[in-house]
Amino acid sequence: MGFHTFPTDRADALEDPSRYRFCSREELVEMLALESDDVVADLGSGTGFYSREVAPFVETLYAVDVQEEMHERHREEGVSESVELVAAGVGSLPFADDELDAAFSIMTHHEYADDETMAELARVIRPGGRLVTVDWSATGSGEDGPSVDERFGPDDVTNHLEAADFTVERVHDRPETLAVVARR
Repeated sequence: MGFHTFPTDRADALEDPSRYRFCSREELVEMLALESDDVVADLGSGTGFYSREVAPFVETLYAVDVQEEMHERHREEGVSESVELVAAGVGSLPFADDELDAAFSIMTHHEYADDETMAELARVIRPGGRLVTVDWSATGSGEDGPSVDERFGPDDVTNHLEAADFTVERVHDRPETLAVVARR
């Protein structure tokens, strides 16, 4: 698949409100089933577009991105008190075992998904914790997002998660994207 990072020279596109047509704040918060004392990670947080939307609903939100340039842009947009910027790849998260109540990935699963990364997510998300994946679908047209050959389909994402001992609760295969809700 892709296994790349989003070009930092295109970071403005990550702040485009039209992104809500693929995943709204309301949809994301509902899928995460958040509690006010939750500790959550935004995997591939980029400029913080979705981190800023989820942060008011949780105690701590880790905005995880491998590119420090994205964190710089996140700072320019504003970082709330409950958000901590974490420079790390999803495959080597600096969290203790079972530290997270939930994690989410918006349009980044295709950039990091492999068996080792799924095992790392299973390590840091507590038993019963949630993982929400919204990404470009291989069943889509490719009009938006990366080319179709860089994407995973709903069955691929489900298989990745189940192989790492997540239980998939919901799968939504939509015209261009997919959404998967899983529990550890």
